[in-house]
Amino acid sequence: MTDRSRRPYRYAHQLPFQVENFILNVKREHATWGARKIRERLLRRFSGIPIPAKSTIHAVLDRHGLVERRGRVRRRAQGTPLSLGQQPNELWCTDYKGEFLLANRQYCYPLTVTDHASRFLFTCEALSSTREDYAFTVFERLFKERGLPANIRSDNGVPFASAHALFNLSKLAVWWLRLGIGIERIKPGHPQQNGRHERMHLTLKKEATKPAASNFLQQQARFDKFIEVFNNERPHEALDMKCPAEVYQPSQRVYTGLPDVDYPLHDKTIVVTRCGRICLGRKKINFSTVFAGQAVGIKEVHDDIWLVSFMDYDLGYFDLETRVLEPLENPFGPKVLPMS
Repeated sequence: MTDRSRRPYRYAHQLPFQVENFILNVKREHATWGARKIRERLLRRFSGIPIPAKSTIHAVLDRHGLVERRGRVRRRAQGTPLSLGQQPNELWCTDYKGEFLLANRQYCYPLTVTDHASRFLFTCEALSSTREDYAFTVFERLFKERGLPANIRSDNGVPFASAHALFNLSKLAVWWLRLGIGIERIKPGHPQQNGRHERMHLTLKKEATKPAASNFLQQQARFDKFIEVFNNERPHEALDMKCPAEVYQPSQRVYTGLPDVDYPLHDKTIVVTRCGRICLGRKKINFSTVFAGQAVGIKEVHDDIWLVSFMDYDLGYFDLETRVLEPLENPFGPKVLPMS
């Protein structure tokens, strides 16, 4: 499997530089003017080019620190700080070992999850596809058995990320965020940034897939035997020749389902529809299907310009004229991880 691009589906700042500079100059000249007045100046100044929406202008001003926040200053989330995973459950790593054919000519997609610090292999599930609902089932079982990690590191493929969704999030990633789990993604095309996990995959491939079993049940039995030996019998040089099971301890963060989320400092709390929209009165704002069923907070920050937040993350602005979200800077953007 190859990593997919994590390029955001839209860029709030992708404007002609003359237009953006004009917006900033007008704001600096007239500090009290908002996006609506600045847009009117744009309409008079430029002809023959599309004029950005009020929400886009507001996002530009916000990015350059020219927006005065009302009420409490909110922390703009910058994504989860990169963790070294030095203690058990500080960082879990997950991936699909490359698919392979079973003897019955069906493809097997092994989903693996390890603890970074102890090298403990939680699971290797012989799945028939990378479908998101299968991954949900595996991770929910793990969370019930082992508790919650602080962070989870993955690549940029399905179901961990979604190439065309807002900030390349997936429903699985949004679920992790709701549980208070930070998401880390390796740089596309750099599997060595998940090096410990990839080295486990090499051992797994040699010892449990060559040759492949006849069917899924037999292949899962091989994976289960490999897990038992890997965790309890195989000494590891980096662990001073201890076995992973001698180092790993269950997480103290117990999984109890999704916690409640509310937005007391926002004007409204709205549940995103199944089709990925925010409904404000009779207005429907296109948002993202990966947030379907999730509660978001919205707050009018300027004349007819609304801020959308999810938990502690400010995601973007919309206005009721265009009814399209203008994303802020990607809080889950690419990070260069240290080799491991």
